Amino acid sequence: METGSAADTGTTGDEPVWTGLPPRLLSMRRLLLVVWLGLLALALGLLLGLLVGPAWAAFALLPLALTGWGWVMLGRNWRSWRYAERADDLLITRGVLWQEETVVPYGRMQLVEVTSGPVERHFRLASVQLHTAAAATDATIPGLDPAEAERLRDRLTELGEARSAGL
Repeated sequence: METGSAADTGTTGDEPVWTGLPPRLLSMRRLLLVVWLGLLALALGLLLGLLVGPAWAAFALLPLALTGWGWVMLGRNWRSWRYAERADDLLITRGVLWQEETVVPYGRMQLVEVTSGPVERHFRLASVQLHTAAAATDATIPGLDPAEAERLRDRLTELGEARSAGL
């Protein structure tokens, strides 16, 4: 008797169905970038202007230039994060320059956590962290909708218990 169809497992044939992260994660990260580098630029400009001279305050433009570069890089990084639920494992891929793909077999999962810090809660986001026996295969999926994070946690826990019972 078959217990799950292709729609239940998130696959169509042999190809996984990839899911990206919500745009709110990108908005949160960009806001943090602007706030922190903006504060750094302001503090640097004031300190250099008062202690060394007004001409030196121009060095405060460096964090602002870094903000523009970081804005673009955060977008590229956000687009690189994807995950896919397959019949026997969970795939997580990320990375712009160095691409990394993590495969976590359901039967090896020991703990699935959903976490959400204060800034994440403000943006209605949560992260799912997967713990396995081998620390090298621990994986995290950041910036999910809380409902999706809980659904994923429940599904992975259920599949992990079913697969580990067969070991």
